[in-house]
Amino acid sequence: MIDLERRAMMPNGYFVMVLLAASLLNATVPKQANSQVLMSSELLTIAPPLPDLGSAEVYLPVANFPRKLRISLSQRQVILYEGETVVKRYPVAVGKSGWETPLGQHQVMQMIRNPAWKSPFDGSVIPAGDPGNPLGKHWIGFWSDGKNVIGFHGTPNPQSVGRAVSHGCVRMHNQHIQELFEQVTVGTLVEVVP
Repeated sequence: MIDLERRAMMPNGYFVMVLLAASLLNATVPKQANSQVLMSSELLTIAPPLPDLGSAEVYLPVANFPRKLRISLSQRQVILYEGETVVKRYPVAVGKSGWETPLGQHQVMQMIRNPAWKSPFDGSVIPAGDPGNPLGKHWIGFWSDGKNVIGFHGTPNPQSVGRAVSHGCVRMHNQHIQELFEQVTVGTLVEVVP
């Protein structure tokens, strides 16, 4: 119970909130001698004015919808979504016949800046920064069979983007993979559709 005679000891806003909550819940606040219980419409008139907060974009929380990626093999593009809203589309190269990019639901499991490349054929390694490195400066891995890993990466061969020419990976223009790298995290859903 709230002793209305002691309301001066509470911050005015707190007392108003308690009474408003009690009225919204149809609760009874006891009336003491020489005290008045104000109706909720009256409470709004005695509440202290709020400071000017500026535009809503400054102080309201931004909705944080999960990001996801959808690779369309037939359209040769990856689509970045925030919730169900398309944020951006990027052209990509996908796996060629016999080396198809794996269909299904996957998740980003690796994100590497300046990756080295290991050949799936002979195990040789081309170090990060080497002009012959086919991965470029960013790697976003999303699938593995325990031996090989498939992911998004840049390319020193930009004319290959838009074609089915890779060994399963998703090649992107270097500026696009750099942009995408900043938009996703480990755990981001990656859906590959025909």
